[in-house]
Amino acid sequence: MEIDIALDRVRFLNDEARKHFTDGRVVVTPGILALPEDEQYEVSYRVRTFDEFAPDSDSWDEHAFGAFEHNGRTVCWRIEYFDRDGGTYGSPDPADPYLTQRVLKIMLAGEY
Repeated sequence: MEIDIALDRVRFLNDEARKHFTDGRVVVTPGILALPEDEQYEVSYRVRTFDEFAPDSDSWDEHAFGAFEHNGRTVCWRIEYFDRDGGTYGSPDPADPYLTQRVLKIMLAGEY
């Protein structure tokens, strides 16, 4: 069995960024911001503790996407990789934290 070190590293960095809201930016959409403050906190907590990764939604197995139901609405989150030179372009290597700024976006499914 061949171990993909780069994939393991990307997965680790994504989990750290999501669990601790570090290494980049967190963007929360207007739909999430319109929720009552206690619900925003619950959504944030559920994103940080998410562990239900599935091949149909996280097809690259990078732990870069998740979705869950919250009070009758689907909430999803996604991590995107940008360069560190202004964040305008995609990262040349998401496994390298010195080249990559992660952006975690938390949204309602209708805002995806």
